[in-house]
Amino acid sequence: MEWLLDPLRSELVRRALAELVVLGCACGPLGVWVLLYRQAFAAESLSHGMLPGLVVAALAGAPLVLGAAGGVAAAAVAVALAGRDPRLGPDVGVAVGVGALFGAGSLLALAPETPPRLEALLFGDPLGASPRDLLAGAALAAAALAVLVALHRRLALAAFDRAAAGSLGARPRRAELALLGVLGATTVAAAPILGSLLLVALVLAPAAAALALTRRLERALALAAALGALAGATGLLASYHLAVATGASVALAAVALLALALVAASTAGRVRGAPNR
Repeated sequence: MEWLLDPLRSELVRRALAELVVLGCACGPLGVWVLLYRQAFAAESLSHGMLPGLVVAALAGAPLVLGAAGGVAAAAVAVALAGRDPRLGPDVGVAVGVGALFGAGSLLALAPETPPRLEALLFGDPLGASPRDLLAGAALAAAALAVLVALHRRLALAAFDRAAAGSLGARPRRAELALLGVLGATTVAAAPILGSLLLVALVLAPAAAALALTRRLERALALAAALGALAGATGLLASYHLAVATGASVALAAVALLALALVAASTAGRVRGAPNR
């Protein structure tokens, strides 16, 4: 118990834990929808493409949340413009647009005026985020979760029966746009905490683990939220006791939970398939 409670004596750790749990609860269910809609590449693209916005915010001394929002908007525009070129195709267009933004962010990061802690923009710093960043991130994550709850029926109809969704009152294209909007908001919320490179792990890994363990949508959504929060808490504890980077620890904890879920699902499948004796 002392091993678990000792880190909580620090206000920085308590604040980071609250933020990671909130983000995990929002990122997990979002990741389920992202995987069901096959938007994993979009999730990675948005997170990597917002680096210029983060660097500009750091240079200007502005909140990183504002920089993340600007970076996500720029990434969305670049992806849309690049994807319209028929010579490239959507996937190549996204890769080109996001690659250009990431390169621009890297060049900006090499400017002499850039703050020395560039790694915090890439890999996050839950313990170093300001109370303003944490409050803004928590508010965005809570709003994203509320939108997912409100759109649950439409998202489910469009994901599982796209042909019949229109006759049932759900418009697949609007559902996809709404999902991308929630993904962008969550990306902005998580940017100061997990950086532009690692936050996608907290979106996709708990969701993939939940979908490996259950076939029921409601259970998968709830399980993904629990696994996302568990990854955040476990990564923070591991970071504290091992003196390693917190953002990387959270990402590795999420991937470790996915590996355990895949092993558990495989073991359960073999047990169910074994002949009765």
